[in-house]
Amino acid sequence: MRAGCYTALVTPFAEDREHIDQEGLEQLIGFQVENAITGLVAVGTTGECPTLKWEEHNECLDHLVKLAKGRTLCVAGTGSNNTSEAIKATEDASKLGVDAVLLVDPYYNAPSSLEIRKEYLAPIAEAFPEIDIIPYIVPSRTGTKLLPEDLAILSQMFPNIRTVKDATGDMANMKRICELCGPDFSILSGDDAMFYDMMIDSSINASGVISVVSNVVPKFMVELFQKLECGDNDGVRKLKTGLEPLLKLVTVTTQETTPFGNVICRSRNPLPIKTFMALLGMPVGLCRAPLGKMTRKGLDVVLSIGRQVYSNNPEFFQPIEDYFGINVEERLYEPIHQKGLFYETDLSF
Repeated sequence: MRAGCYTALVTPFAEDREHIDQEGLEQLIGFQVENAITGLVAVGTTGECPTLKWEEHNECLDHLVKLAKGRTLCVAGTGSNNTSEAIKATEDASKLGVDAVLLVDPYYNAPSSLEIRKEYLAPIAEAFPEIDIIPYIVPSRTGTKLLPEDLAILSQMFPNIRTVKDATGDMANMKRICELCGPDFSILSGDDAMFYDMMIDSSINASGVISVVSNVVPKFMVELFQKLECGDNDGVRKLKTGLEPLLKLVTVTTQETTPFGNVICRSRNPLPIKTFMALLGMPVGLCRAPLGKMTRKGLDVVLSIGRQVYSNNPEFFQPIEDYFGINVEERLYEPIHQKGLFYETDLSF
């Protein structure tokens, strides 16, 4: 896979949340391509893949390939906790013409690393030698973890396993991957907040990032990658400082009051980024159940982040204004645009 910045694309839903907003999807893809994103990863975690029917997976991928193939790399999330299901999804994605597939470690049933290698990744890599296979390691979501040792065996066995998406948050794990898989093996950051550290560490030398925040600022995430690549330290510092608040949109944590005491509420990806995109006027709709809305406090965090970035770096939002024809300042400060984006009723029921 080519080094660079890939966007983990959100899936836009219609108002009823029962159907994909096809026009919105086309606009989101067009916005990314126009802003020179390296690649698009559709129907992954950020794309709410657990709630999509397989027919909807293919619908999204069909749009992606028709609109973006040849202009940016097209990657499909086809992972599952059922190998036969992942094989069928990969077959469908391959027929549609994607460049690569992203295979998350099997969640919930949580096989061992040995089983992940032998019973999941190896059969898929062998069945589809024509496309790149990208293992995705994210133990906080899956409850299991492909180990560097098993990944190294896979990379030796299959020429189409040359990249991994690492969202372990463990720099030692990443260094071990590099040590065992060699300098030609690519590591993509699965965590926006660790992207910088993974690229500047010579013992990891990450090849880029699969980003959530690039749904909003693709041009500037690509620029950050490019400046890191060419060693433009002043440019990196300036961009990194400006973009840093947006990285907090991946997970928003608030303390909420219930009749039985205070509780911690964690709004996890893609709820915060999708809420922010809707606030800005981008065509995303709400998340699909069981994801729902943010609390008032959660929305206030999102608003605070957006206003801070707009105040310090309004140019970050210029591409959105130009492409979607919206006024970002108005969207951030007029309360009317917050309607429907948070639970307006008492949280006790």
